This record gives sequence, C-alpha cells and structure tokens, in this order.
Amino acid sequence: MATKILEKRLIREPDVFYFKLDVPNIARAAQPGQFVIVRLHENGERIPLSLADIDPEEGTISLIVMSVGKTSSEFVALDAGDSIRDVCGPLGQPTHLDKLGKVIVVGGGFGVAPLFPIARGFKKAGNEVIAIMGARSHDLLIYEKEMASVADKVLVTTDDGSKGIKGVVTLALEQELDKGDTDLVIAVGPAIMMKFVALTTKNYNVKTMVSLNPIMVDGSGMCGACRVSVGGKTRFACTDGPDFDGHEVDWDLLMSRQRMYLDEEKESFDAWKARHQHMLVEPN
Repeated sequence: MATKILEKRLIREPDVFYFKLDVPNIARAAQPGQFVIVRLHENGERIPLSLADIDPEEGTISLIVMSVGKTSSEFVALDAGDSIRDVCGPLGQPTHLDKLGKVIVVGGGFGVAPLFPIARGFKKAGNEVIAIMGARSHDLLIYEKEMASVADKVLVTTDDGSKGIKGVVTLALEQELDKGDTDLVIAVGPAIMMKFVALTTKNYNVKTMVSLNPIMVDGSGMCGACRVSVGGKTRFACTDGPDFDGHEVDWDLLMSRQRMYLDEEKESFDAWKARHQHMLVEPN
C-alpha cells in the first residue's frame, strides 16, 4: 500500500530535506532509535532511513534525506502529496531510554536528526541531557532548535570555527567528561566520528552506544549484508542493532564494508543522472 508524503521542506541548502509520512501503523509501534526501509517505486532499491521523529497520535513519522546518490536524489525530487511505494518498519531494536542521571548525545552532520527523539526520550525519563552537535561549518548544522527544545544544554562545534567551539565534537565531549558525572554517551553520525567518540569515552570508562549504518538490504537479518563485528562476534545491524557498544565495534571493518560498492554506486548514479538531469539537486 502506497504511503503519502504529507510534508516536505528544505532544512539545509540545497540538499537536505525533511519529509513527514502518513504511516499510522508504523507510527504507533515505532520507538526512538529504530528505522524504516523505503522503496520509492516498483523498480527502486531499498534504503534504510533513521526516524527523525515519531508522532503516534498524528500517525506520522519524519525522515531526513540528503541528496547524495541515485535513490536519495529520486527521493528529494518528490513533493508533498506524492506517494512512496513501500515503507517497511519499524525495524531494529529501540534505544533503551532508562533513567540514568546524565546522558550526552553526540551527533555529526544530519546524524543529529535521529538523535532528537532519543534525546527527548531520555529527558522524559528524567535524565539530564547534554547535546553535542558538530558540522564542518555553521551553514551545515541542522536541528538546532529541535535539540534545544529537549536538551538541558546544547554544545555546537564547527571545523572552521564559524559557530560554537572550533574543532570536532570530541573537544566538547572531553569538556563534559572532565566533570566526571556522565552516565552514558550516545553517538549517531559518520562512522569515523563515532569511532573517535568511542575512543574518547573509553579513556573515561563511560558506557557508549553508537548507531551503526552498514550496507543493508532486506532488514530482517536474512541477507547478512549489514553484518558487523562487535566484541569479536558477528552481529546484524538490522535485527541486533542499530545500537551497539561503541567500545566493542570493529570500526575498521565497518568502514571497509561501507566502501565495498562505491564504484557500482557511482556507475548507477551517473547513469541515472544522464536520464534525469531535471530532477537533480546540486550538493554543496
């Protein structure tokens, strides 16, 4: 059954968009930390997307999509009122939203968006929530207002110093960890960022969960495409995750597997662009 797009808006020039989808059954069952797999049309590929918001009363979920390849470019060319062929979910294990004390959520790039419902859940559970969000420059930041609405404090880092602390997210993280009262760190974003967050927190002996984003196909654990090595054991991000102990992830293997099909992805995207130049959103 096709899913209707209720809302679309540009949240970062020119290539990052917010979509709200009408999926009452998924919205009623979904929890922070989970994801869906989307297929735009009958011949489309299946892509996993984290939940940027969940509204069970309204019957909607929200997704953030950045135009970086063939399918994401097809997605951002859609508008409110258009329909998506398949939305499968909720998938994966939800984040454990326990009352712990002080929780730091760390987001890189548009990984901040799926951290929003997680941060809101931890705040609702009675925790102090500190949000750290990083980007290359201030114009690449997203979800600042949303995160500020649920976190006790928001720290911004930019590589070029155009806003907040100049440098990477681990600089702000170390400042908070030095206070010695952190109970949990959760990181969502590029694998290299999550790796260094985990390396930083390991020095402080602070439990750290990360949301892994390997290549994924069916989302049920059947295909094995999303396998990752955690604590020396094979796990599947789609059914065992996406949250895992960041101190036990084999980061080098994860990043190697993420690069496995770069040539094929480029070939597919180039062929699609040749046929659909009118649909393209030029990236930064």
